Parts: sequence; C-alpha cells; structure tokens
Amino acid sequence: MNQNIINTEHELFFQTYKRLPLVVERADAARIYCKDGSEYLDFLGGIAVNVLGHSHSGIIAAVDKQIRRYMHVSNYFFQDTQIEFATKLKEISSYDKVFLCNSGTEATEGAIKLVRKWGSYKNKNHIIAFSGGFHGRTYGALSIMDKPLYKDNMGPFLDNTSVIAYNDISVLEKSVNENTAAIWLEFIQGEGGISSVTPAFVDAIKLLQNKYGFLIVADEIQSGTGRTGEFFAFNHFGITPDIVTLAKGIGGGLPLGCILGKEIVANVWNIGNHGTTFGGNSVACAAGIVVLDELSNGLMEHVTTVGAFFIEKLTELKNKYPDIILEIRGLGFMLGLVINFDANLLVETLIKHNVIANAASGNVLRMLPPLIVTYSEVNEFIEALDLSLSEIC
Repeated sequence: MNQNIINTEHELFFQTYKRLPLVVERADAARIYCKDGSEYLDFLGGIAVNVLGHSHSGIIAAVDKQIRRYMHVSNYFFQDTQIEFATKLKEISSYDKVFLCNSGTEATEGAIKLVRKWGSYKNKNHIIAFSGGFHGRTYGALSIMDKPLYKDNMGPFLDNTSVIAYNDISVLEKSVNENTAAIWLEFIQGEGGISSVTPAFVDAIKLLQNKYGFLIVADEIQSGTGRTGEFFAFNHFGITPDIVTLAKGIGGGLPLGCILGKEIVANVWNIGNHGTTFGGNSVACAAGIVVLDELSNGLMEHVTTVGAFFIEKLTELKNKYPDIILEIRGLGFMLGLVINFDANLLVETLIKHNVIANAASGNVLRMLPPLIVTYSEVNEFIEALDLSLSEIC
C-alpha cells in the first residue's frame, strides 16, 4: 500500500521534495502514526509549525467553532477573530502594527515592499542580508539569500540587494552606507544550520543604524513564536528591530503569517498599497489565538527548562562522541547538532529507531520539536540518537 502511494505521488507531482519514506495516517501531540502501523516521535514538528503538537484539542475546538460561523469572507470585512488575534499578538510582541498573510515568504515579500516604500521617501533603496539565511522561495525572498540550490538558473533577482558574510563586522561596515534602507537578519538561522548571530555583530548593527538611519528587519519565521523560550529570538540579544516577519508556528498548524511594525513604519502604507485574499483567514486566526494563549500561560517557560535539559543531554552525548559531535547550537527547542558527516545519514538512521528530525546545512542535525514535548520524550530522542550514532560510527 505504501509503495503504491509513493509511486502515485511521483506520477502526480513535480518532484521538488525529498520526502521521508513514511505515509501518514494520523498524528497526535509529538507522535506521527503511519498507515503501516508504525509510530514515530516527531522532533521536526512540521518544520517548526506544530508548536502545540499535532491535533491539539484547543485548536480543534477553536477551529470547529469558527468554521461553523464562517470560513472566509475576505478582508473587505471587519472580523472579530482577526481583531482578537492581532490584539493578543500586539500585547505579547509589543509591536504597533500588524499585517496578516498566509506564510513566511509572503511576509518577506510584503516586508520588502514596506521597506522600499519607507526608503523611497529617504532616498534609500538597498537591502542587505546575510549568507546562510533563508527567507522564502519567492523572488524577493530569493534576492536576499545566497543558497545556489534555490537560485541557480532562476534569475534575474531584485536589484539593490546584497548578501554578505554573516557575523563579519568588517564586511558589514564596508557594505552599509547612506543608501542602505534595511538590514535583514535571522538572529538564529534555521536552514543555515542553527547558526546564531554574535552579540558583537548585533552591537555593530545598532551602531551603524544610529549612524545611517536604516531599518532592521528580523526574520522570526522559524525562530519566533516562543521556540527559543522567548517570543522572539532577538529578545535574547538586547535589540528591538523595526519590522518582524513571523509565520510557521503562529498558526499552530494552519497557514498564517504576519508582518509586525514599529511606529516608524506604521503609516507608510496607504489603502490599496498591499493586500491578500486569504491572509488573516478567520479559521487560521482562531488557531493562532489558542497558540498565543498557551504561550502566555507558561509554555515559553516550559521551553526554557526542558530545552536546557535537552542541551544537557546533547552535551553528554557530545562528551561520549567527541570526535563525531563537533558542536551544539541553538536555544530552547531550536537546536542543531554539528557532526563530522552528512546529517542525512543520521536522519535515515534515526527513522529506523522511530524518531524524526532533519538535516540542515549539510552536516547539522536540526531539531524542532513541538513546544509541548516532555522530559521523557527528550530522553527517548536522546536514546535513539545514541543508538544511531553508535551504529554509524
């Protein structure tokens, strides 16, 4: 049965995904159950999306209630579910304005437009981003990324954009000038191998902003929504960006993205300057309300404590395999294990032990579990990881 489904998928779809050899029947909390009867501990979490786990009862109830009222009416109407979600988001984030969309890449595209319009009044049009970053797969997003796999033979891309070395203060200082409209930054890079910005680099950006007056845009699409134990990853670095892009976990499993802006950009857009048909869908916002409520009721503290335990256990493994595990990266439940071989081999071996994670940046095992995972589930993951490393090495 599984092979028939896999063969049919190959016949139907453009082959753009390297799928795991699993056919899902259902999922609950941190578990995925497949049609062949197998069960897996999920430390990928829908790629940082399922922050409350699979099939969360609160999300199901909220979605059911909203979908019985209406599913979609468009943004020509005032909607109380949107208002409630945006109000809670403003409270937890301390940002002044919200734009709702469907995804991270749409948030990126909209934020580029917001930056460019803001810059048009100040004769600034250049956007600087950093190597290893990932902001989406549309043309604006690709223009501020450098991974060849995503860009080769698909240009040309946007003018007046640069991708420079991450955490290189000297290159940064040479690149910024009066024409710089924005610096675009993941404080912890997801696709880039869970690499963190250095405090010194953040300080250099702040000094340059004071000198040249550009905007700082934080990409919190993967690292936000409490994943690091704070609502935003940048909360760990003593800085408040002017614009934030947010998606993935904020909808708890449904498509929802956001652009958040401080007062400096609050009045840049006029009616008709930007829009979306499905963005801020009422059903997705209903799910998002549950996510924000859970984050405000102790979930981020849970991420901090259990995340520290997770890092402690990974450190024990690093001590056991000092020549294999080179580094532990990240915060909370956004963690990376740097190893001395292709991480895809480790992913494949973990699956044999009924555990799911994934590879990023070649030799980094990326772990993005639901924020609800327990100490015992962390131990279960560590046991499978230990067995997998022993088999490979």
